[in-house]
Amino acid sequence: MLRVWFGDKENSIYNTSVYFKNQYQDKWITDDFAKRVIKDVDKSIVLDANAIESPVLGVISPEKLSGGVKALLLMKNKPGKVFNASNCGDNCARWLLELGKQQNFTVCLYHIMNFGSKSFDIRILNDKKLVVHNMSEFLDAAEKYLIGGAS
Repeated sequence: MLRVWFGDKENSIYNTSVYFKNQYQDKWITDDFAKRVIKDVDKSIVLDANAIESPVLGVISPEKLSGGVKALLLMKNKPGKVFNASNCGDNCARWLLELGKQQNFTVCLYHIMNFGSKSFDIRILNDKKLVVHNMSEFLDAAEKYLIGGAS
């Protein structure tokens, strides 16, 4: 399940680009999840572990992927770490939800992400008993913990 902490969380990794550069492995880039995320979010095609065809930049290395893609790949491959999901745009929200159906992982959010109009399950860790199921409930939690600053 996707678990969200609104605001700063101790030991979270804020700069996902630097962490990705020093931690990613070739196999992360060539798995099916990565290929789908890279195609959807960055509109790019994985050629191999070290080459991605970008319509804007040409052939790039994995280090040149967007911050959102890097964050998603870290979340998938390092589920015990807490990453800054505010490095992701709303175009990553569906992938966060999909990944949350496959495994438990925690992210910090410093903004209100749009998870769309369909139902979902997200645990709000600022209140461990709270699981939200739609954007209205998510916005209520965000107002309470992110905007209101309660902890």
